[in-house]
Amino acid sequence: MKKILSVFIAAISACIALIFISGYHFIFKAFALNIRKGPMTPSSDDAEIFSSRSIPNQNPEPWEKSPDYNSAELTEPILKELKKTRASSLVIIRDKKLLYEEYWKDHDASSLMNSFSMAKGVLSLLVGCAIDDGYLQSEHQLLSSIFPSYEKSRYGRHITLNHLMTMQAGLDWNEEYHHPFSENSKQYFVEDLAKQAFETECKEMPGQNYEYQSVAAQLLGLALRKATQKDLATYLSEKIWQPLGMESPAKWSIDQKGVEKSFCCIHATSRDFAKIGQLVMQNGSWNGQQLISEAYCKRMLTPTKVNDAFCFTIWADDETSLKYRFFYGFLGQFIIMIPEKQMVIVKTGFYNRLDVDEKKRPLQVKLFAEEFSRIM
Repeated sequence: MKKILSVFIAAISACIALIFISGYHFIFKAFALNIRKGPMTPSSDDAEIFSSRSIPNQNPEPWEKSPDYNSAELTEPILKELKKTRASSLVIIRDKKLLYEEYWKDHDASSLMNSFSMAKGVLSLLVGCAIDDGYLQSEHQLLSSIFPSYEKSRYGRHITLNHLMTMQAGLDWNEEYHHPFSENSKQYFVEDLAKQAFETECKEMPGQNYEYQSVAAQLLGLALRKATQKDLATYLSEKIWQPLGMESPAKWSIDQKGVEKSFCCIHATSRDFAKIGQLVMQNGSWNGQQLISEAYCKRMLTPTKVNDAFCFTIWADDETSLKYRFFYGFLGQFIIMIPEKQMVIVKTGFYNRLDVDEKKRPLQVKLFAEEFSRIM
């Protein structure tokens, strides 16, 4: 028995050593964090697991409630989808008023929800702000003008900020969420995001192909930090959180170097996420002030030639009479904007098996856009 135990301990020790040697020691961090906090996977309630930087608000301006607030009855297809995908919140704005809201699983209007990849769309908004402020020349500025090391790369020297936002950077990165040894899993728990991002090679000429890659957003965030000489959370507070009168301060998860996870992880209330959708739907205008260039916002919402379902890290559907745009985050986080109906829909949840169409758009978004447009 002692011999078997010794062999078992030796085998476990060898496995642990191999994991460290292979660069996958972040697995132990993931285990240690999640064993205390709940699920063993990324969650929409991860705000307290990771270190974060505050995104302060100022002079909160709560949504005005519609006279029809919470009077609508949700249809069976909507209720079925909300239950199936373990919804945690639903907020609907129509004509700039709060029309409907509901929360589940111990959440309420003050709960901070994880944006996941909806943060990528927020990055695109900040790029527009940085261009307006003179920190950046344009969205076509070369990444190498900010990080000169890319001048030495055969393909990397051609990467622009536009390529990063439209997922055409041609990086050597496989977007994979379903096993713990993927680059995405490492990115979520890694201690040095910049190191991981800068070590990612460029495998082909940028601008040729669409390939969704979270590392592109991380590079974009690093570029914004260097160009503005400000933390992303600070810049987001100055340019969006305070001017929009967000109801609550938010958080942006950071690594151990103090760098924001710019590919994900803005923790905010669903009501405040709805204000971001309203700002985008108004082409950067808020209370009579142009917070972001209207021309830039229109470009940001224009699908690319390479993928007509994707804009500047915001998704598009122009294939039916009801046209809409949406932010899309892992596990089913959405900000859906329907200009024709002057409607913004925010839904958060916890479900990793969403059905998608041939362009990788969640079918749930289409159902919500059509059903809510019909009944509200």
